Amino acid sequence: MIVEHEGDGPEAAREEVARTLALLWRDCAGAPEPSARGRRPTLTIERIIVAAIAVADAEGLVATSMHRVAKELGAGTMTLYTYVPGKTELIDLMVDTVLLERNLPGPGEPRPADWRAQVRVYADRTRDIYRRHPWLRERSRVRPALGPGQLAGQEYLLSIMESLGLPAREIVAAANSVAGYVDANAAAEAESVHLERTTGQSSDAWWGQRSSFWHTYFDVESHPAMNRTWLAGGFEKPSAEQASDASEFGLDRLLDGIAARIGQAGA
Repeated sequence: MIVEHEGDGPEAAREEVARTLALLWRDCAGAPEPSARGRRPTLTIERIIVAAIAVADAEGLVATSMHRVAKELGAGTMTLYTYVPGKTELIDLMVDTVLLERNLPGPGEPRPADWRAQVRVYADRTRDIYRRHPWLRERSRVRPALGPGQLAGQEYLLSIMESLGLPAREIVAAANSVAGYVDANAAAEAESVHLERTTGQSSDAWWGQRSSFWHTYFDVESHPAMNRTWLAGGFEKPSAEQASDASEFGLDRLLDGIAARIGQAGA
């Protein structure tokens, strides 16, 4: 989600934000690697982030404690705190690092000529990172960490909508709509992946176990549209295919709506 501005908070909160931003933008700021006082650095922030992502991918975000990541690195827990203030900041770093995996075209870099195809690049690559890192679904998309990965996605979508000649407010609205829709659907797919991993049961198997519901409790007279759709074959595809069809259908209709606004602004 694209954030335009945010109000000031208490001094402690501002300091926490400043620390997080300094870590997120450490390469751009040219800041030196933090290290334990008087000792040769044994880790890097990058190694810590990679280890934390590996733990989250394998065991989930809840397992990604400072202690667990330190164990993964063969280091002491307190050593990690000389690089990263705490789990909150570490998760922000993990999320932004994963967002950078999308490798979206930046200003002046090659991209598809058609604007809808450009949006598809964003959608496909965003879905890919959610598939690889299902724990992303647990992070807030309303108050994101303002790192390079987050801003790269915002810049990419804004540049697409700007190219359509929309007014500034509609550029933001259109970009936010696409980002919100794509992220929500990617998160839902990631939830399905997570459930299959943790339960060992597919969504179709889960529905299959509840087949008796339709014979015992389903009332045709109360749900006539659902019944007609069922009889017409509307639900015949596997759950994963239905979810994919719904995602594609919705994105196409969203882009149709944006396309309808091209040339209409101010009319």
